[in-house]
Amino acid sequence: MVFSELGRQFGAAVGLHVTDAKALVEILSAQDRGTPLTARELSQRVGLTPGATSSLLNRLEAVGHIQRVRDSADRRVVTLHVGEDVDRMLDEFFAPLAGRMGAVMAAYSPDTLRDFERFLADVTGTMNAFVGEVVGRGRAGHAPP
Repeated sequence: MVFSELGRQFGAAVGLHVTDAKALVEILSAQDRGTPLTARELSQRVGLTPGATSSLLNRLEAVGHIQRVRDSADRRVVTLHVGEDVDRMLDEFFAPLAGRMGAVMAAYSPDTLRDFERFLADVTGTMNAFVGEVVGRGRAGHAPP
């Protein structure tokens, strides 16, 4: 719940509708992982129809928050990338939180933080695998074997 509220507050602070802010965070997260999203993938992640996603992307592109980039290997594939202003907007909004998080983390030993990082990676991996299975069942109409 707190993550959703942070996203909503970030969007409000930079003048974006909550759905536009959520889409921008999804695009940035995928780009940071080295797997930029296509419009179709974004549509699935934010729960919009392809047409609504196209309108959302047009709005974000018009103000310079995103760019659509053709894949160099397959020119038919277009991936979504954040614009140069997005990092600045995120830094300005989240800087106070980053400082507070740094102070909290300073109270823990490097070994404890490594254990916690591994725990979070394992939990996230498990959740992502489950979501992938649920999405797969929805597309195929039945549970995987």
